[in-house]
Amino acid sequence: MQTKDAHDENAPGCERSSADGSTRLKFSGFLTSEYGDEAEEVVNQQIRPASGGARTGECVIDLSDLKRMDTLGAWLVQKLAREAGKSGLAVRIDGASEAQRILLDETRARSDEDALRRPSGLLVVLREFVEEVGRAVVDVRDDLVKGIAFIGEITMSFWRGLRRRRGLRFPSIVNQMQVVAWRGVPIISLICFVVGGIIAQQGIFQLSYFGATPFAVDLIGILTCRELAVLLTAIMVAGRSGSAFTAEIGAMKMNEEIDALKVMGMDPINVLILPRLIALIVAMPMLTFIAEMAAFLGGGLVCWVYGDISPDIFLSRLRPSIGMNTFLVGMIKAPFMAFVIGIIATMEGMAVEGSSESLGVHVTQSVVKSIFMVIVMDGLFAVFFAAINY
Repeated sequence: MQTKDAHDENAPGCERSSADGSTRLKFSGFLTSEYGDEAEEVVNQQIRPASGGARTGECVIDLSDLKRMDTLGAWLVQKLAREAGKSGLAVRIDGASEAQRILLDETRARSDEDALRRPSGLLVVLREFVEEVGRAVVDVRDDLVKGIAFIGEITMSFWRGLRRRRGLRFPSIVNQMQVVAWRGVPIISLICFVVGGIIAQQGIFQLSYFGATPFAVDLIGILTCRELAVLLTAIMVAGRSGSAFTAEIGAMKMNEEIDALKVMGMDPINVLILPRLIALIVAMPMLTFIAEMAAFLGGGLVCWVYGDISPDIFLSRLRPSIGMNTFLVGMIKAPFMAFVIGIIATMEGMAVEGSSESLGVHVTQSVVKSIFMVIVMDGLFAVFFAAINY
């Protein structure tokens, strides 16, 4: 039986012959994606009789006359072989060139992997879930080990920079401070201004039931200095500057610019990472202070308009509610959060491989991990300060 387009000599075709209980399927033409529909139709025509019930004998798939075959063609041939094997026929593939044999082997291996990975019951799904949890735990361990090693490299590079004249790149540090701090002021101020107003409105609304509306000022002052300002600032910096650090360093890694720095005898950590990390640590307390002032301004405005608390009364109640320890809590947290954000962002940037997909994955991981660690650190600091009654 011959199935081939007479008008195109490269169109796929198959000649079927039988002798002594053996069936030979001789393919010709192109089994490629260019003739995808025709190739699939030709193979399906041979699958129907091959899979028609249980039988014995041999099915020989002859590729000696095949002019060209790509991955699609190899997949179709393997599909035909599987269906013939299911019906009880002994399948043999003859006449394949070396390149075609490699394609067939790879396609069969991938098909076998997919079949093994396909869930077939509740126990299989549960096992895969446990495996995913195990992989996540191992990844966390690996990230922790890599992070400690990375911090060690940064520490040694910082120490070498202090010992050498002009070891630290102050122009780069100042430039990064402008990017992180100065350009980040508008968005951080706006966010904290709005959130400060929201807290004031909710505080006044809830405390009015108890006739304690003026205590909303104390709520704004303590909550802003101890938690709100530094936490919002850290989250904004992680999303804004942390992602930028990862993208910049990752793009340089993709373009092999970091390898070029090493070839020129320059330390990538000293050139790329230390200026960003130092700028972040210095800028974070300043941004936190600005965030506090913006939150106070938003809270004071809402108290004046919504709670009928004049600016004089607001300031007179705000001043005694904020002790030095309350103010320093946020300032102490800020550099530690900046350090964690900088380490995660630069480490994810250095882990980028040579594809845009890898860059996107690591930028996403940088933001997610940074925000998660910032919240965890805030909780740990809260427990610590409560334990020492500070």
